[in-house]
Amino acid sequence: MEKQKGKFGNWLKTSISARMLVVGILLLVLLIPLSFVKDLIVERSQRQSEVIKEINGKWGNEVLFSGPILKIPYSIYDEKEKYDAETKKTITELIEHQSYIYVFPDELNIDAKVDSKPLERGIYKSVVFSSVLSFDGKFPSLDFSKQDIKPGNIQWNKATLLVQTTNLKGIKNEIEVSLISNKFQLLPKYNNEFLKTLSSDPIASFEELKDHAIPFNFKMNVNGSESIKFIPVGKMTTTKMTSNWSSPSFDGNFLPEDGSRKITKNGFEANWKILQTNRQFEQIFLGQLPDLKKFSYGTNLIIPVDEYQKSERTAKYGFLVIGLTLLVFLLIQIVSKIYIHPFQYLMIGLALVMFYTLLISISEHGTYFKAYLIAGSSVISLIGFYSKYIFKQLKFPLLITISLTAIYSFIYVIIQLENYALLIGSIGLFLILATIMFASRKIDWDNES
Repeated sequence: MEKQKGKFGNWLKTSISARMLVVGILLLVLLIPLSFVKDLIVERSQRQSEVIKEINGKWGNEVLFSGPILKIPYSIYDEKEKYDAETKKTITELIEHQSYIYVFPDELNIDAKVDSKPLERGIYKSVVFSSVLSFDGKFPSLDFSKQDIKPGNIQWNKATLLVQTTNLKGIKNEIEVSLISNKFQLLPKYNNEFLKTLSSDPIASFEELKDHAIPFNFKMNVNGSESIKFIPVGKMTTTKMTSNWSSPSFDGNFLPEDGSRKITKNGFEANWKILQTNRQFEQIFLGQLPDLKKFSYGTNLIIPVDEYQKSERTAKYGFLVIGLTLLVFLLIQIVSKIYIHPFQYLMIGLALVMFYTLLISISEHGTYFKAYLIAGSSVISLIGFYSKYIFKQLKFPLLITISLTAIYSFIYVIIQLENYALLIGSIGLFLILATIMFASRKIDWDNES
């Protein structure tokens, strides 16, 4: 029995196939803690999303505005035949129903001043903003003959003014709209729609205004987070947005005009001009308002760097880093004839896995670059010192240190060059493969004794 154990131990020490088999098995075993690290990154990222959602909910969520819109009720009469038992005749009754006309403005000008800032809770932060929104423009003179609505059926004295928004909670001032020389306050009306409605009381004197263009203006102070967008309800809608946030993402169905975007480290400025020709909806709707969210435009205020996203992408290269490092040790072992115990391979692999836990934990309290530098330097130093005691000389630990530095530098470059990651990665892997092939060209693979 002892002789068999001795033969097996001697086979592990002298056989190249045995060493390759051991390294391959250890590599597969190390995938288990590596998968735990990936799960940890996902868990921390989800926790970040939950905290950001909570912060945004208390401050004010994303902002989407539609309006102002005139809402004018009118009567519709349906004929209904009814049999009169007393007269033995069929009589026709007129049944009155109420419907609504929704009128969009001819001109709508929006000036949005957005003061953005990161809001932190513990180690997490979100982008929030306080905005001052100024609206002005004019409604057209009103004539609904093209809609086949009789003037006598229109209830002018019940006309109201609407503004719709996704974020009632973030509004920080009483909204007072001026129509010519009249002022009307907008108050929320209960509904279950995605866009919540602010409405004025009925405008009793509206019939006196309807025959001429009706200018309007009002201001809103709104807190929000992540994005601010508008629906271009004007026949011509212009928007000017200025902010101190330096990393905007212009989003929606319309982008700012060419040449109007100015982005600096101190903020951005952008201008939109949207005509009715650019949209796919008219200026007057009967019955009910359609869902026009898909025509919205505006800006997402994003945090430029998501550390968890970068850590997750880095962890995807974990198998490559561990595999290449163990391969370097295996080639050195074969060339130098120095025996490396499977336990030592396991310790080296676990040290490589520890890089990712260090990266996550440090990046939560600093930048990704700082975390990568500290985690990488720590792991490279640890493995370099450990290999010195394995090989009992300096040249092999120095080679391992240089190899690990090159591998981690290569991975960092790939993470930074997101758009060129596939190209750089493919070229890098080709060069690594060529280097390994060159280094192993003189190994006597037939020596299994």
